[in-house]
Amino acid sequence: MYDMATRQRAVQLHASGLTFSQVSRATGISRFAIRAWTAGTTPSPRMTAECPLRHHKLDPSCPRADYAYLLGLYLGDGCISEGRRGVHALRIACGDAWPGLIDECARAIAAVMPHNKVRRVRATGYTSVVSTSKHWPCLFPQHGPGPKHLRRIALEPWQQAIIDAHPWEFLRGLIHSDGCRITNWTTRTVGGVPRRYEYPRYFFTNTSTDIIRLFTDTLDAVGVRWKAVARPGGAVNVSVARKPCVALMDARIGPKY
Repeated sequence: MYDMATRQRAVQLHASGLTFSQVSRATGISRFAIRAWTAGTTPSPRMTAECPLRHHKLDPSCPRADYAYLLGLYLGDGCISEGRRGVHALRIACGDAWPGLIDECARAIAAVMPHNKVRRVRATGYTSVVSTSKHWPCLFPQHGPGPKHLRRIALEPWQQAIIDAHPWEFLRGLIHSDGCRITNWTTRTVGGVPRRYEYPRYFFTNTSTDIIRLFTDTLDAVGVRWKAVARPGGAVNVSVARKPCVALMDARIGPKY
């Protein structure tokens, strides 16, 4: 799964004095794999004989809309880590401020991988929704070492076909992960009397230019107008503020809950 250069870099980082956990956080590679490489062994490869993508097609029984939503969540707040015997854990971090989002994430994971357990792991301020399988990297080939914004993120043709068929579910997953719906306000003086005006808008913020492009390309596909502004630190903030476009997103996405 990882090329020799990636393995050597991980081993060298550990040799420099970093712990397995520190190397794992820096590279996105599981501690189990790093430990095996430093010991001179190779982790057991994941089994592919039963892979749902062995013919480069998603399992027909997998609900496409749920997959599109889960893909949006994964690109925003998800990660995949390798464990023992080629088993991978999918983790989606969901803020505790939105319990409905946690439930919806767990439901989507269970729909996409119905024969595997879904767990909720509490942390400070958020809950990770977790499921293990040998096939998560097959379902999300964007998985790789290091943060998403430091590597190329591109959809496979079969994934793009699903997004083309279910663009709103994909957008909903992205908004539920790295986006929000807020209400801005301003004051105007009318007839000498100051009045407060409120107007809702949607925001999506990410540091990966590839993920931003996937978001804006999908907005274009459904006819939603947007504006993008670069923020300090490399993040890009996409705003949807036009009243008809906000109304359309309210009807298909809505705020987190």
